[in-house]
Amino acid sequence: MNVLQQFNDECETTLRAGLEKTFPEWAGKIPRLTTPPSLEFGELTSSIAHEIARQKRVPPQQVAQEICNSLTIRKSSLLASVASVSGYVNFKIDYKIAAQQILGNALHEDAVFGLEKSDHPERVTVEHTSANPSGPLTMGHARNAILGDVLARLLRARGHSVNRRFYIDDMGRQVSILAYGYSLLKEPDAQGKVDHWFGRLYACTNCAVQIEATKMKLKQIGNDPNHSEERAKLQRNLDEWVGIAAELEATDQELLARVVKALRAEPDPEKAIQNIGRKYEQNEKETVALVRKVAELCLSGIKATLAEMDITFDTWDWESELLWNGYVEKTLAKLVKLPFAKKEGASVALDVNAILDAYSLRKEFNLSESYEVPSLTLIRSDGTTLYPTRDIAYSIVKSKDSEKVINVIATEQTLPQLQIRLALYALAEHRAAHNQIHYAYGLVELPGGIKTSKRRAHYVALDDVIEQTKARVQQTMAQRKEELGAAESNRTIQNIALGAIRFTLLNINSAKNMTFTWDRVLSLESNSAPFINYAYTRAGSILRKLGEFPKSADCSLLTHPLELLLIFKIGQMTNVFCEAADQLKPEELSGYANSIAEKFHEYYEKVDVIHADADVKNARAWLVRAIQIVLRNSMELLGISVSERM
Repeated sequence: MNVLQQFNDECETTLRAGLEKTFPEWAGKIPRLTTPPSLEFGELTSSIAHEIARQKRVPPQQVAQEICNSLTIRKSSLLASVASVSGYVNFKIDYKIAAQQILGNALHEDAVFGLEKSDHPERVTVEHTSANPSGPLTMGHARNAILGDVLARLLRARGHSVNRRFYIDDMGRQVSILAYGYSLLKEPDAQGKVDHWFGRLYACTNCAVQIEATKMKLKQIGNDPNHSEERAKLQRNLDEWVGIAAELEATDQELLARVVKALRAEPDPEKAIQNIGRKYEQNEKETVALVRKVAELCLSGIKATLAEMDITFDTWDWESELLWNGYVEKTLAKLVKLPFAKKEGASVALDVNAILDAYSLRKEFNLSESYEVPSLTLIRSDGTTLYPTRDIAYSIVKSKDSEKVINVIATEQTLPQLQIRLALYALAEHRAAHNQIHYAYGLVELPGGIKTSKRRAHYVALDDVIEQTKARVQQTMAQRKEELGAAESNRTIQNIALGAIRFTLLNINSAKNMTFTWDRVLSLESNSAPFINYAYTRAGSILRKLGEFPKSADCSLLTHPLELLLIFKIGQMTNVFCEAADQLKPEELSGYANSIAEKFHEYYEKVDVIHADADVKNARAWLVRAIQIVLRNSMELLGISVSERM
């Protein structure tokens, strides 16, 4: 039972009855009750007096007082009192009743406390991570993977049937470059963790190809004064790539040297890379063997990292199989027949803006009349397809077994996501277009505003962050290792380190860019997973010292202001969880858990539980246990395991 929802309903019923006596025309227009900025005013408040006052042109304080005078509080109600403050109608909860119900529910429901099921469960697809198999997962991928994983956890806990999908982008240029570099070196064994080695090989190959191609273009234009601007641009590009080569040489001198030597013996590296992409798309046997070998090896390293982060998938979709199985071809055949398809030489583009206007979709997509959506290229001049074309087919596949499809993709992909949805409308796939949600997240940048880039070898690998975070936690727990024992110590280090990484990437609005810093990830202070875990651990320490847990307690004895605040916060668990799941806002849950941890740390310092009178001690034991339950349930929804001891 959601006690605070029951309290909300009682307040609305009481307010409506009062309005029937005073302002009957407003009885059916009660705005949503909200929580005041400070609970000293009450647990719920209504602004209706301000709205009535504006219409009647009288002071809101006068209206609010008139409403309060008309209200009748029934006996045994959760509603203790009503008061007018600054023109607001404020409602106070009766903690003598509410405390017993809230804490009793928490202890009784335990692992499922707060996890209210939806009245309308749906089949939901959450597609996330979907990293190119051309290197390790970076912190940019980590944000995608963790956000996607937590969304799936929230939706499953809410009662939805969730299919977690990983889209393996094996058709892109990055994989072709990697496969080319791998073949140049005669397919050697990877050195170290396989995805990291492939990431270095990709960076070296890409850099060498860019340098050789730029040099060739400079040679072709020579000193022709008609190409001075182009020459200057190419020279700047060459200087940039030479600088990147110097960085790679500092870390991968031998690998870079091997790639450069093999590349210089090649007649046309760029053409060779394009041939790999084209032949792979055509399902040519030898090319498929090469590219699949590279992709699967790299993917094995990615899967190992995901497994350590406790991130799993239900479905692994290969982009190439969408093409080979005919899904892309069938979709493309329909697209090119649309009246919105325009041929531009050998290429074909889709006039997406015309689709937008033809179906009058500007309001639905919140686009102004002046906004022009760029055309979407469906087929290149060489006959190959681009990834948005294949994504249109993939969107149809995903929608077949789902009422809702959530695509966790960076904010910078907003335009392609819009183009894809509009293309679906043009194909009469209205349900797929309408039910597709772009869950946009901001990029992870390096200090100084540098964006992470595999192509330029500018990234921080998630594996490196995991190892360094573990080392930091291990250092802080060195003195506890003997007390905890090796097994529990290692498990605690793992939980705290992985939890710290998860919480860092969750505890900020997902749409915002974030700058990666070690201080942010490794923080053990407030607003971090270790801080919350320490509150859980402190609560457990109190309960262990108390000994046998009381089977009953009189929770009306909890009267300290911090106790009342904590009881109210515990009661908010259901509402916070439902908001986080329904509105796809995991940061609401992380902020909630941190707020409870903050208040409990304060409670721990100011209120004596162990030495209180027997009846008060029992009530406080129930409160402390309920706090543990809420912290654990909140953190588990975020994919974070809490440790009993730290």
